[in-house]
Amino acid sequence: MHWGSVYLIVNDFNRSIDFYEKLLQIPVSAKNMDRFAMFEFEGMCLALMNAHFDSQNPDKVERKGENTEYFDDLTAIAAAANSRKFVLNFWDEELRKEHERIKQLGITDNLTKIKYICNVSPYYYFQLTDPDGNVIEVTGNYSPEEGEFEE
Repeated sequence: MHWGSVYLIVNDFNRSIDFYEKLLQIPVSAKNMDRFAMFEFEGMCLALMNAHFDSQNPDKVERKGENTEYFDDLTAIAAAANSRKFVLNFWDEELRKEHERIKQLGITDNLTKIKYICNVSPYYYFQLTDPDGNVIEVTGNYSPEEGEFEE
């Protein structure tokens, strides 16, 4: 088995493309009409699937084989409540600068402050959500300011 991609089923395709272009700081690498968009970087692929394309364009999609509602009703999947069981994790060299960049972009209403957790080693991160409520975690190099995480 080989890695293909992770793709997210999205409600607003163009808004999601705009969000991820700004977040990742790269343009869409490839598009299949307005059905599927791919961001290829660092040997990986993150893709967006337009939940409404197939139902709005039945003349552009040919299907064969069993249609399984659980997997194939993209409109219902996109409308379902987001359980937040899936997290996209990214890493940045300078966590503080990346947090400020994302804050300045204004692309999300859900952006945490930088957090700290320690299990085996210190781990600094912040979280945000995309337009569909998918959780994104960003971690990286971070030097806390004196007293920042003291209670």
